[in-house]
Amino acid sequence: MKMRKFNRLSPQKRNKIFLCFAEDLTATTTAKIVGVNRNTVNAYYQEIRNKILKRCMEESLVDGGEFELDESYFGAKRIRGKRGRGAAGKTPVFGLLKRGGKVFVSVVPNCSREELMPIIQGKILAGSTIHTDGWKAYDGLILNGYDHYKVC
Repeated sequence: MKMRKFNRLSPQKRNKIFLCFAEDLTATTTAKIVGVNRNTVNAYYQEIRNKILKRCMEESLVDGGEFELDESYFGAKRIRGKRGRGAAGKTPVFGLLKRGGKVFVSVVPNCSREELMPIIQGKILAGSTIHTDGWKAYDGLILNGYDHYKVC
């Protein structure tokens, strides 16, 4: 959405929308409070979320220390068929946790070494200690200069 559309509302109404967003009010409730259309509030809410996401992505996790890495699959309840990594219709999500610090998560197309290694190298400095499960995609961490420990 273009910024000039957001300038159509008065600063007072924009501030009310920001306050309602911060109070975790629904778009419908906010629209009633501010006196604007719900679709306008939805557009503002989406723009706020995009700005927050952009800001979070700019704050780099690039750091040394101890990290935990894991991948998970999110989606609807299990439907007949394969479970775990082979389950159809699930969205793979990869996460890095710096012990005692920040978290980084990313939706990935799949959890292969080719997808995960660039993320790891872009966020964690070589020489850091990494704890993972036994997933084969993590096997190359030692070769890339990390201290790697597998947890069963």
